[in-house]
Amino acid sequence: MSNYTINTKCASHHACTNVSSFVRLIRVALFTSLLILSASASYGQGAPRASVDDSARYEIRSKVYNMSAGVNSPRTVSVDFEGKVELDYLGDTVYKAVYKDNYGNAQGQQYDLAPDGAFEGQTILVLQLYAVSGFDFENPRKALAEKGFSMVRYKDYPPSPEQFRQDLDRACQLWIISDATSKLSDEHIELIKTYFDRGYGVYIWGDNEPYYADANKVAEALFGGSMEGDTYGAQPVGIQVNESSPGIREGHDVTTGLETVYEGITIATLAEQSNLTPLIYGSANNLVSAAYEKDGKRAILDGGFTRLYNKWETAGTDRFIKNAAVWLVNVDNFELPSPELSDAE
Repeated sequence: MSNYTINTKCASHHACTNVSSFVRLIRVALFTSLLILSASASYGQGAPRASVDDSARYEIRSKVYNMSAGVNSPRTVSVDFEGKVELDYLGDTVYKAVYKDNYGNAQGQQYDLAPDGAFEGQTILVLQLYAVSGFDFENPRKALAEKGFSMVRYKDYPPSPEQFRQDLDRACQLWIISDATSKLSDEHIELIKTYFDRGYGVYIWGDNEPYYADANKVAEALFGGSMEGDTYGAQPVGIQVNESSPGIREGHDVTTGLETVYEGITIATLAEQSNLTPLIYGSANNLVSAAYEKDGKRAILDGGFTRLYNKWETAGTDRFIKNAAVWLVNVDNFELPSPELSDAE
């Protein structure tokens, strides 16, 4: 599926990352070829997915993800003016911080979760139920296209359940941006639940009260999640000092390459629950973004969708979005669907 928008209003880890660019290019090309073949076949991606064997998981990750996956503060080998590797007084290799952007995040796509172009041929389905002037989704679209993702976006209202089912059949993941009032029917929710249970990723976005109506409906149906409130933030946050402090949770795939991230302006706070992995705590120590990762299923719940269009250029938003989309493809837990399964649907 190509990019298009449908307006329905009227209807502390460290790693050496000095890896050969040529090897990385070959790895991406091989994996991209597999994805393009799967996306172009005459079957839907909403079919049940076969689980990846534990013994194959490391190999899959090494093919799909960058070497710096899960590393917030990557380091590289230090060399002297002659190009020789520097050693300390004990004879150990010296590592140094990589080049960083103005916000202190590692500079370069090699420090994202996956290389550029790795998911060519894969489509993200977006239900943008909150659709004010200026929220054209162009910045997220461009960022996700760098990783190879195309996008189908419904603006203001969702499609009919029948059309929604067809769209889910060809999407590698679903994103929902909630409005102040619910626009998803029980049938929509049921289709989302089935899709999620089959191993497809779901990104659930809300924002300050009352802009989390459908976010809460979907989160409750999938894993018992919820959000509420209206907390003013508007600040960048760094890596957490400890697990009870504001900031980015270190070491998760979604926060790869991030030492600073913008929290959003006015934010809904997620309910703390044991089945969610925190990703970002805001400056007020409120849980802004969290991941669900149980039984091979993946979802992200986020209380700050204004980051998608307001102050987009501020610390880390584009990398966080790209990492999230890559992680939600869920290729290290499930195989790509086979034509036989889909044709039988």
